[in-house]
Amino acid sequence: MKAILVVLDGLSNQVAQHAMGYLHAECAQGTGAYYSLRCELPSLSRPLYECILTGITPVASGIVHNGISRLSKERSLFHCARDAGLTTAAAAYHWVSELYNRTPFVAARDRHTLAPELPIQYGHFYHDDGYPDSHLFEDAESLRLRYQPDFLLIHPMNIDDAGHRHGLLSAQYRNRARMADSYLSLWLPGWLAAGYQVMITADHGMNDDRSHGGTLPEETEVPLFVFGEAFSLQPALQPRQTELCGTLCNVLGVPHDKPVCRGLLAECSL
Repeated sequence: MKAILVVLDGLSNQVAQHAMGYLHAECAQGTGAYYSLRCELPSLSRPLYECILTGITPVASGIVHNGISRLSKERSLFHCARDAGLTTAAAAYHWVSELYNRTPFVAARDRHTLAPELPIQYGHFYHDDGYPDSHLFEDAESLRLRYQPDFLLIHPMNIDDAGHRHGLLSAQYRNRARMADSYLSLWLPGWLAAGYQVMITADHGMNDDRSHGGTLPEETEVPLFVFGEAFSLQPALQPRQTELCGTLCNVLGVPHDKPVCRGLLAECSL
């Protein structure tokens, strides 16, 4: 099966519970399922990109703050998929490129990636936190249509950017979440019709001090939505952030040694 992972940077579950009307509507009609999970610590972006994409906690990976700019020492979802002969792609913030392709990020070289030998073979990477989510989803769809990737990462930043500017309780932050939900309503039906299994989550949440990194529930509790026949859609599961990588490896059917939330998977995917 093919899979798409959407990481809505900085989306607190506190807001996802009421702002993502389209995603909740799809779940209500049985297309998908919604869960909450607690992110690993520290609740910072680069450490949690690594956690989501490798299944390794920040303290174990050594990526413990955003200023660590080096290639990951772990096997990521991209490595597992590529080594199994699958095609990989990402429309994502440039830190993802620095973790798995090349570091430091050189925009003229790396912003548009066409490199079958790298873990992320095809990519559109941005480095401005205000880069419009609308453009980012279009970048992702361009990659999907052009290269038909087996695994595609989509990683928009505007929710996190609004949180840092205005805080958790601001209209600006909530409305950025609603806009992301609207963009997903445009693209998700087509992905599912094309046979993709879709997982939508966040790296961390946001507090009203316009930051994150600690242990407050609004910083650490994030949403998880899953759509597609690979998923069981069972209620009341308690997946862990470290299990997302291995669960998607199972969906893709590639060998791996990552932890898995088996309850998330339909019987045919085990």
